[in-house]
Amino acid sequence: MKRLFALADEYLDQSDWKVLAALKFCLLSLGILIGLYAPRRYRRSLTLTCVPLFLLTYLPLMDKLFRIWREQNPPAQPAQEETDSL
Repeated sequence: MKRLFALADEYLDQSDWKVLAALKFCLLSLGILIGLYAPRRYRRSLTLTCVPLFLLTYLPLMDKLFRIWREQNPPAQPAQEETDSL
């Protein structure tokens, strides 16, 4: 199993965003194809399994993306206005 994870790490190190996007589209297409062929009686349980799984994986990925984005684009500091004293 360690060798499989090492291979996956190396694959990711040698990939750019375009390769990862293609991988995601490939997995999306596979998921849709599996869903199309699932018997109707299993679709509800598949949905109840896949939606939480999607959320448990998607939300951390987006959190990481937005943390990186915030690091690269810090919020602008508001300009300090001079106040008149009476």
